[in-house]
Amino acid sequence: MLVFAASDKGGTGRSVTSANIAFRRALSGDDVAYLDFDFGSPTSGTVFDIPGSLRGVEHGGMHSYLQGRVSEPDRVDVWAETERDALRFRPPGAGQLVLLPGDRGGGEFAVNREMVRRCTDLFLRLEEEFDVILIDLSAGRSYAVELVLAATSKPELSGITVRWLVFHRWTRQHIAAAAGLVFGDRGILDAGLALGHQEEGLRDSIRFVRAAVPDPDSPELAHVRPAQAAWLRKCDQDLKDFAAELKLGRSKTLGVVPLEPVLQWREQLITDDDVLASRVANIETVRALTALADGLTRDKSWEAL
Repeated sequence: MLVFAASDKGGTGRSVTSANIAFRRALSGDDVAYLDFDFGSPTSGTVFDIPGSLRGVEHGGMHSYLQGRVSEPDRVDVWAETERDALRFRPPGAGQLVLLPGDRGGGEFAVNREMVRRCTDLFLRLEEEFDVILIDLSAGRSYAVELVLAATSKPELSGITVRWLVFHRWTRQHIAAAAGLVFGDRGILDAGLALGHQEEGLRDSIRFVRAAVPDPDSPELAHVRPAQAAWLRKCDQDLKDFAAELKLGRSKTLGVVPLEPVLQWREQLITDDDVLASRVANIETVRALTALADGLTRDKSWEAL
């Protein structure tokens, strides 16, 4: 299964949330590969706490591979190379968790036919080895989005399950931006159709993820004044109505991640130690991340709408 993590804006929580989804799938027993296709800012190593990949690798990352400078991209075994004690050893029953980082200072680059071929070949090889391949894309209508749309339009990949997760924060600007990325001019659907995708199949492969969503009824907000609480509930309902108007309603949403200080300030994988031992993270966040990870293979979540 190929899972593409996209967003129209930066700061949506796309990378940290998708990394946590990969982590949860690995904990459940899947072999998982995480590819850093955020070409302008390949910093996924910071989420996994990999010291040699915090801002990408010096050479041999995704840039080097796609541009033909190396025959195979670097791989990092997260369980073996992370600096976090809670992640240092693979838990019993867990699958592989492998990071394919970008190149440090690699930057964005235009797509050509040879890059599409190399990308297609990589996806085919990884599909043979891993249960889930999660690809973190650059924000916006980027070369990374164009590249993977071109690759997945190839007949060689037609038998592989593809999911698109489009991340947005719970604000009017982010909701509008996410809708534009999917449904707008030169958005994912427009670009996909131009590259040979079938509209219905591509549309059905896309779901939205609402990130950093405050719960007006949560205990953390119990101290607010009654007028503030009423205003927060009104804002939340207005955003739900706005999302539904732009085709980002509940039926097209795979999951909701609550506002979580650990994700906002530390941008890290949330382990059981973070919830049960240090208690810096909330159990509701782990439940939301687990539901997202499970939802990737829950058929009902991907029924045609």
